[in-house]
Amino acid sequence: MHCRNGETALTPTARLHDLGQSLWLDNITRKLLDDGTLARYVDDLAVTGLTANPTILQHAIKGSAAYDADIRGLSAAGRRGEALFFDLALADLTRAADLFRPTWEHTHGVDGWVSLEVSPLLADDTAGSVAAARELHARAARPNLFIKIPGTAAGLPAIEEAIFAGVPVNVTLLFSAAQVLAAADAWLRGIERRIAAGLPAVVASVASLFVSRWDVAVAPRVPPDLHLKLGIAVGHQSLAAYNAWQASPRVKRAMNFGAPPQRLLFASTGMKDPQASPTRYVEALAAPFTIDTIPEATLHALAERGRIEGAAPADGGDCEAVLAAHRAAGIDLDALAARLQTDGVAAFNASWRDLMAVLEARGAALAG
Repeated sequence: MHCRNGETALTPTARLHDLGQSLWLDNITRKLLDDGTLARYVDDLAVTGLTANPTILQHAIKGSAAYDADIRGLSAAGRRGEALFFDLALADLTRAADLFRPTWEHTHGVDGWVSLEVSPLLADDTAGSVAAARELHARAARPNLFIKIPGTAAGLPAIEEAIFAGVPVNVTLLFSAAQVLAAADAWLRGIERRIAAGLPAVVASVASLFVSRWDVAVAPRVPPDLHLKLGIAVGHQSLAAYNAWQASPRVKRAMNFGAPPQRLLFASTGMKDPQASPTRYVEALAAPFTIDTIPEATLHALAERGRIEGAAPADGGDCEAVLAAHRAAGIDLDALAARLQTDGVAAFNASWRDLMAVLEARGAALAG
């Protein structure tokens, strides 16, 4: 904040928080934790949570020597592959969870979360995903740590089972309103089963809608007047669908038993087009009781020159007209949503395999 003519003006990140949207950092490295940068983001930029994915963790470990001592020691103790990775990831993410714990307590579990993903190789393995989710959450032993499970066909029943087991879930790799509603229904089925079994209904979840990849996918195929409009339209459509779902009798009944409704999270909101405003998606998708998780570069751009002028239209605004224009331009939106999810799983798998190779080579080199 700073003062103008005796009045206190909110910074863009504080304005977003004041509007009612949570701002989470989409990054984790040991350096962020060690040098106090993450703590400064909390204090100065209204950051109230953190997410990570296989690609982020791959870059963090591959590009830094900060993990070498742990890799050497764990490798010497016989840890390899995924076991070694989860040791390293849990060390960082439990520290981050402890940093955000006061926020989690202050908001009674609405905010202050960090996320750890199950192996992306389990995207088509329901039973394996459930087992991994339960194991990782137990190992972390932090109430404010989400386990990320993709909202694939095999992931949806895994999400339901994990929620029924009391494991908080961040549903990842969602690309459409239909996929967001499917994830919401999986969470709700798990909660309703807990209610029927006489178990506490307080199991948190978020549904992560990926935004920017839509515009990257259609950029060569749409006319200039539709440039960079599809991701925002999908986001607005998903917001309207989410708001209607949250007002439904089933959700209200679950809330009456104490369930906190699954929150909509806007992911992949960093701008990929270097000619466009880096804060375009963040500004267009500002909405109360949702979350925006953004890369560091976007966070800094938002803090320095972002303009939060109001909330996104709760009813979707003109999203249906924009989506119709894309269909008229030859874009099969349903098919593209399915392909983006499949491609997202494949990209995370590639990052995962590269990460396993990096750990194997680094462990061997350090042992030598």
